[in-house]
Amino acid sequence: MTVPPQRRAYLRALLLVLGGGALFGVILLSVTTKTGIAAWDQPVHDWFVAQRSGSVTWLWETVTTVSSPTYLSVIGLVFAVIWAVVRREIWRPGLLMAAMAFTVAISYIIKHAVDRPRPSAADFMMGPDDAFSFPSGHTLGAAVFILSLGYLLLSRHSTKARRITVVAAAVVLIPAVAMSRLYLGYHWLSDVCASVALGIVLLGLVMAVDTWQPLQKWSNAAQRRKAAQAPAP
Repeated sequence: MTVPPQRRAYLRALLLVLGGGALFGVILLSVTTKTGIAAWDQPVHDWFVAQRSGSVTWLWETVTTVSSPTYLSVIGLVFAVIWAVVRREIWRPGLLMAAMAFTVAISYIIKHAVDRPRPSAADFMMGPDDAFSFPSGHTLGAAVFILSLGYLLLSRHSTKARRITVVAAAVVLIPAVAMSRLYLGYHWLSDVCASVALGIVLLGLVMAVDTWQPLQKWSNAAQRRKAAQAPAP
């Protein structure tokens, strides 16, 4: 039996939500019990502190500045506006901005729910930060922006060059943001890993919402056609 394209899309979205959610749950459990990946937090933090060098610090400071929630929101808004004007569409750029806004909200909620302290402030390289540590807002924002944008760009017109570009951007940029937060001393390893897992969950939600939208349009059009074909009373 052939599975309809919409159902396959929903299945992929569900797998991402369940898989990312399960991974996030495992990491959260390790944080609360100080086992698993959380046991590596201090050694990895110490290793990054030992690797600090003036020749590369500027690079990680630039990465973390550009990927901050404020800068990333501005970049996303400008990109979405240009996309909407040039392509004359609202849905995909609007969905991208909605995903970014939801990311900020969910990050704030989880941070305060978990209430995890950051590493020692003595190791911070860009000034004080009294926000909670889990998850990394920078890493989560970058993951959602890159993954959601990549999906939305490929969902209507996918070419080999586009797929390679999206995969390369995800493989390079998301780890770069995560490493900048570790190098600069603001997060633990489990913080950034949990952010990537949560980013996968949010990608699945974006896919599900995007799949639902054309289904709604098709359903409404079908209802109008049926009403037009119905015999007059």
